[in-house]
Amino acid sequence: MPQPPRPQVWPSLRAHDARALIRFLVDAFGFEETVVYGEGERVDHAQLDWPLGGGIMLGSARPADDPDDPWPLRPGTFGAYVVTDAPDELHARALAAGAEITAPPHDTDYGSRDFTARDPEGNRWSFGTYPGAPRGGSGS
Repeated sequence: MPQPPRPQVWPSLRAHDARALIRFLVDAFGFEETVVYGEGERVDHAQLDWPLGGGIMLGSARPADDPDDPWPLRPGTFGAYVVTDAPDELHARALAAGAEITAPPHDTDYGSRDFTARDPEGNRWSFGTYPGAPRGGSGS
């Protein structure tokens, strides 16, 4: 059976302690660790897949004055909305793993069940059941 195409948009972020952030994202939110490249505490590249599709890439922050840094992202400035079919269960998992919950589970006026959390690096994560509008919509 042919596999569906891999997602073509990969949000990326940097972390002061990338290995700890990877563990947190796996333990608290349920991302799957696919690959991690780097030596010691440094992470040159990591890919974490989301069980329902898509994923993120991340790596260790480099010194602010590194002239070879092609993409100087600051740790703690990332935000993402992640689709889940079980927001209440995921909220309980995140809470048990020590995530800072910034908005508990709630129903939105557009029919989603959402919650938001902050990871140890300060990044904001929103999880909810809203999968986005279908392509080709009229958009008002």
